[in-house]
Amino acid sequence: MIEVRELTKYFGKIRAVDRVSFSIRRGEVVGLLGPNGSGKTTLMRILTGFFPPTSGEAFVGGCDVQRDSLGVRRRLGYVPEHVVLYPELPVSRFLAFVADVKGIERSRQRARVEEVIAECGLESMERRLIGKLSRGYRQRVAIAQALLSEPEVLILDEPTVGLDPRQTVEIRSLIRGLGGARTILLSTHILTEVSLLCGRVIIVDGGRIVAEDTAAALSQRIEGVSRTLIRVDGPPDMVAAAVRALGEIERVEPAAESPSDTSRGGSAFVVVSKEGESVRREIAALVVRHGWGLLEVRALEPTLEELFVRLLGAEQRTGADA
Repeated sequence: MIEVRELTKYFGKIRAVDRVSFSIRRGEVVGLLGPNGSGKTTLMRILTGFFPPTSGEAFVGGCDVQRDSLGVRRRLGYVPEHVVLYPELPVSRFLAFVADVKGIERSRQRARVEEVIAECGLESMERRLIGKLSRGYRQRVAIAQALLSEPEVLILDEPTVGLDPRQTVEIRSLIRGLGGARTILLSTHILTEVSLLCGRVIIVDGGRIVAEDTAAALSQRIEGVSRTLIRVDGPPDMVAAAVRALGEIERVEPAAESPSDTSRGGSAFVVVSKEGESVRREIAALVVRHGWGLLEVRALEPTLEELFVRLLGAEQRTGADA
């Protein structure tokens, strides 16, 4: 649904995007992750037709962003980081205006406005002036206007920036509900956001793609190890020693736990090993043999904070060696 090939963008002598290539399938929710200034917004503005690339190609729904900009815009909805809304208009009137601008048939406009109001949870706010809305509700209006033309692709640039924690949770829930029926490209520097919303991660830094995969697969590729959390009802020292004696175990460490975790009972450990699934089976069998209670065993994914730091560190080492 989105295809990017060797995309490069210069602003004067500054190279903002450097030979970037990636593809996104229909129905995927993909996160474009990177620090501020990494090139995320530039990539999105090229895809949405705001300005052309210096070189390379990009396609949305089969339409070339340079040769068929109108075709691209018919297929996508865009929510920029700083969306322009009309504060003096009520929500429903603003959406009706946008529907008219987007060329939605007059006979269909009213129904479509009502549909996006319901989809974005704006029923109680449709007669309220946009300028009187909270920031979270203004962001809902921004997403609603992007959905009016029933786009196949939705591009969101930093959709939760500036929101309070409650508003952030609500907008993330809304975005999660929009996935599947649409292809979504989500740009953010908030690492947790990608892990909660996206099936795949594209990590960019300095205008280049540093890595692309799921968070778990990227971690496995970089670390070459698997981490498993176990919680066992048994003597802690004996449990740790028995697990360490298994093959392929690199280390066994007490797990850092919150009060709510400790209330589950037993002793929790993080097991670092070369293998994942096979080691978890061995641990389960070991606990049964000793007559202990296995309360929990599960794979631990790395935090995206850890993953991002390791990826950038690996990239910098590679550059230094070249």
